[in-house]
Amino acid sequence: MASSLILSSPKPLSINPTTSRSHSLSATFSFNPARNPTFTPLFSLSSATPVKPHSKSVFCCSAKPRTRPEYIPNHIPDPNYVRVFDTTLRDGEQSPGATMTSAEKLVIARQLSRLGVDIIEAGFPASSPDDLDAVRSIAIEVGNNPIGADGHIPVICGLSRCNKRDIDAAWEAVKHAKKPRIHTFIATSEIHMQHKLRKTKEEVVQIAREMVAYARNLGCPDVEFSPEDAGRSNREFLYHILEEVIKAGATTLNIPDTVGYNLPGEFANLIADIKKNTKGIENVIISTHCQNDLGLATANTLGGVSAGARQVEVTINGIGERAGNASLEEVVLTIKCRQDEMGGVYTGINTEHIMMSSKMVQEHSGLIVQPHKAIVGANAFAHESGIHQDGMLKHKETYEIISPEDIGLFRSNEYGIVLGKLSGRHAVKTRLTELGYDISDKEFEDFFKRYKEVAEKKKRVTDEDMEALLSDEIFQPKVIWSLGEIQVTCGTLGLSTATVKLVASDGEEKIACSVGTGPVDAAYNAIDSIVQVPTVLKEYSMNSVTEGIDAIATTRVVIGGDPSITPKHTSNRETFNRTFSGSGAAMDIVVSSVRAYLSALNKMLSFVTVVKATRESSESSKTYHNTEQNSE
Repeated sequence: MASSLILSSPKPLSINPTTSRSHSLSATFSFNPARNPTFTPLFSLSSATPVKPHSKSVFCCSAKPRTRPEYIPNHIPDPNYVRVFDTTLRDGEQSPGATMTSAEKLVIARQLSRLGVDIIEAGFPASSPDDLDAVRSIAIEVGNNPIGADGHIPVICGLSRCNKRDIDAAWEAVKHAKKPRIHTFIATSEIHMQHKLRKTKEEVVQIAREMVAYARNLGCPDVEFSPEDAGRSNREFLYHILEEVIKAGATTLNIPDTVGYNLPGEFANLIADIKKNTKGIENVIISTHCQNDLGLATANTLGGVSAGARQVEVTINGIGERAGNASLEEVVLTIKCRQDEMGGVYTGINTEHIMMSSKMVQEHSGLIVQPHKAIVGANAFAHESGIHQDGMLKHKETYEIISPEDIGLFRSNEYGIVLGKLSGRHAVKTRLTELGYDISDKEFEDFFKRYKEVAEKKKRVTDEDMEALLSDEIFQPKVIWSLGEIQVTCGTLGLSTATVKLVASDGEEKIACSVGTGPVDAAYNAIDSIVQVPTVLKEYSMNSVTEGIDAIATTRVVIGGDPSITPKHTSNRETFNRTFSGSGAAMDIVVSSVRAYLSALNKMLSFVTVVKATRESSESSKTYHNTEQNSE
């Protein structure tokens, strides 16, 4: 009877809308115990069994690091340890447009060593003299010098086809490393043998056996063999060829899903069947190499680990041929996060170097990851929805299962909140507090209204945008005139025209239309015709708060005041013409300019009102004093 191997998501999926029952969202891995009685699935949940919530009260990836076992080519002293074989510099570089220079490869190899990968597949030495030199340089510099506190030195591996020329080149490149490895391969699926190799099964077995033996006879103590397209190969033939290369001296057997064709259950079964039916398998390490053509590379790799594979072949950011490879960060973080559920397996990766490794590979390969890429994407630890932001502010684990610091990511704000049109009051108010602004509830409501207007037009609202809006909305003088609406017409076919509606403090609306040398000048002329207070524009400047075509523009103006208002300096008592500054912010430069001009005008009018009231009070006092004297 077939059993099921299930990977379950903690998010419930309602199966029957007429009931309140929910079941786990799951992918079923099928295997047959009759064929493989020794295979014990590390994931075992029945679809009828409700998913238990995670019991830990800390981030699920906070497991303590464990000591990396001694490196022995064909044996791992700790059966729970999973070797990480990074092929970013070989398979990853095969991504179209991702060619890297030798210097760039060396820099990345150093970072991979710092990250803690067990094996670095540094390239394909026979492909070109430059690649041979690059692999040799990595073998000499990275393959002999520990980087990091634990003194770890990675294995340096070179790829070769099953022929003497390739193997000679690979050995020439990697032999300088303290721990060298040759990785040789030949296709084993019917479609590859018939149409690509044009060889019989017997010929393929003979070549594989002879070339593995040849690599060992060169003096290489560590030889990996890959039956290319193993995922589509005949099982009995696969067992046979693997037995032969084990006899010839192979230390690692890599099982590739070369075209990403297998389902997770199929690939897990493949690993389990190889483990059960291949003679001598206990004397080698089983590895996985899964391509991502159907988006299943990570799931297939984890399925392989669950079935007994103890080496995973991965790349940083999942780059590689066609749709790429299994992603190192996804595989490693899944093992770390779900360690207990996966039977205690672990890796030697220092996850705090993941983010830097990702950025370095992006920089040198030219392949930028999509924003929603798991673990390392720009949005992976960003929260824009108001509901999510509220949850994050109350308790981070509501929407984060990984601490960003665990992968070396340090956010500009503690909660990873990205402000946008979906952000709620709680998140916006919290960000203002973080920026150092403590405003009243009434002021915040006024600000939040303006914030929403901008956020509807702009995907993300930055801290600079917030401060510009705050200055424009809150830190303004008493409102005597406010902007109602504005419409401008400009271009090369005629004079610029502006129609402006202003709203007075008592609610009265006034509209004026005017022309000018440009849209801003026309708008200012229309305002002057409404306000009818003499002003002189002395300064005008505009800046973009942030980058991009949707940036908020901030305008600052300085105007000369009413000539009848001539205050005196306190030091020398000389009179001067007072000026008034104003600022405005908006995504539309004309609106920003109008807001700034009105801000300055409101300051001036407020000042004039105070001065006139003071003068009237002073004159009234003098009149009263004179009247009192005359009466005496």
